Amino acid sequence: MLDKVTAMTAPLGDLRTIEKFLIHEVQLLDERRFEEWRDLFAEDGAYWVPLEPDQVSPDGRASLFYDDKRMMDIRFERLRHPNIHSQSPPTRTCHVIGNIAVETIDEKLGECSVISNMIMTDYRMRNQRLFSGRVQHRLRQDGESYKIVLKRVDLINCDDVFELIAVPF
Repeated sequence: MLDKVTAMTAPLGDLRTIEKFLIHEVQLLDERRFEEWRDLFAEDGAYWVPLEPDQVSPDGRASLFYDDKRMMDIRFERLRHPNIHSQSPPTRTCHVIGNIAVETIDEKLGECSVISNMIMTDYRMRNQRLFSGRVQHRLRQDGESYKIVLKRVDLINCDDVFELIAVPF
């Protein structure tokens, strides 16, 4: 959880505050607290996992994920449905993030762009998979913390063939 004293006094783009925020974000995913994770996004926020290396835009192209908050609600409702075969038993995940760096700060918009590396392991029914890639967050300052305007996950093997991916990276 964010240290409120640090968060309140930290300037936009403060690396330690951002690290705490990103660690909290992936903990929510690993604990399957999907609605709380969704609430980290700004109302105009989006979660995007491109299907092609160096994909410039999700518009007019297929993506592994391209969700706004409404689509996240639909996805999480399906994940929690008692008859969803693909999540019985539920997928368990473990995220590791590192090499976090602030790329840009836009004081006028109250936003900063952050890059990091991510490794996620998921496990379900004796099957363990490993995903890794580069993550870009665009964060908007929101009181004591941030809201995610964009989370983009560029998997190193984004153009591979995947079995069902049910939970976010």
